[in-house]
Amino acid sequence: MKKTTKVFLFMLAAVFAAPKLHAQISVGISISANIAPPALPVYVQPACPTDGYLWQPGYWAWDNDAEDYFWVPGVWVAPPNPGLLWTPSYWGFEGGIYGFHAGYWGPHVGFYGGINYGFGYGGVGFGGGMWEGGHFRYNTAVLNVNRTVIHNTYVDRTVIVNNRVNRTSFNGPGGVNAKPRPEDMAAMKEQHVPATANQMQHEQHASQNKNQFASVNRGRPAAAAMNKVGGTHFNPQGQKAPARANQNNFNKQQKQQQRTQLRQQRQQQAKPEGKRP
Repeated sequence: MKKTTKVFLFMLAAVFAAPKLHAQISVGISISANIAPPALPVYVQPACPTDGYLWQPGYWAWDNDAEDYFWVPGVWVAPPNPGLLWTPSYWGFEGGIYGFHAGYWGPHVGFYGGINYGFGYGGVGFGGGMWEGGHFRYNTAVLNVNRTVIHNTYVDRTVIVNNRVNRTSFNGPGGVNAKPRPEDMAAMKEQHVPATANQMQHEQHASQNKNQFASVNRGRPAAAAMNKVGGTHFNPQGQKAPARANQNNFNKQQKQQQRTQLRQQRQQQAKPEGKRP
């Protein structure tokens, strides 16, 4: 598969010294590909595990080495500071390439391509809750919250509850035709905080599980969501997914790939040299 890759504005590379960086921590378009990301999978949101955690919707990330998309499960994460909201990342199609726009933390939710991620992210703004007095109030009309653990809740049914009216995962021709609103533009100009180390670690873990790759799962990842970074995996139906089995499958695939490469190398070495002219 032919690949077109353009990486711009690498930021925090020295801070996040991960073994395999996917370049999705920068401002603006950070990585691009010449094929469209798969449709967004439909999945059940796990319950929020801790008061103050916010929802990061799942998304398709791109692996340069594999030349393939992999699903990063939706997950509850701790914001870097109280009062900040998460603007999800999104893919945009322009100039013949699909560019990745990294998500960020800020006082207001900005433009995320008009993508309907569900759970309060219906394409514009955020209807999942608000900060009041240093505490986050959860809108249980769209967020899954255990009220025996979290009591700072309210119900607003005027926001979009249907999580997947449109499963299109990118903005632009052939995808979602949405443009930033004036309030989106204002939010984009505010001071932002990039994804936390926990969020980046979450993406790295997803990249190490081959079952998360679109070429393997055909756009239907078994691990669709998690209750927290490094926590429990859940399948699209909201049931616990066998994370250990996923890792075992990944290890088996790695060993099989290594054996295949070794066999090809031996076959290449065994070929007689051609006659010189």
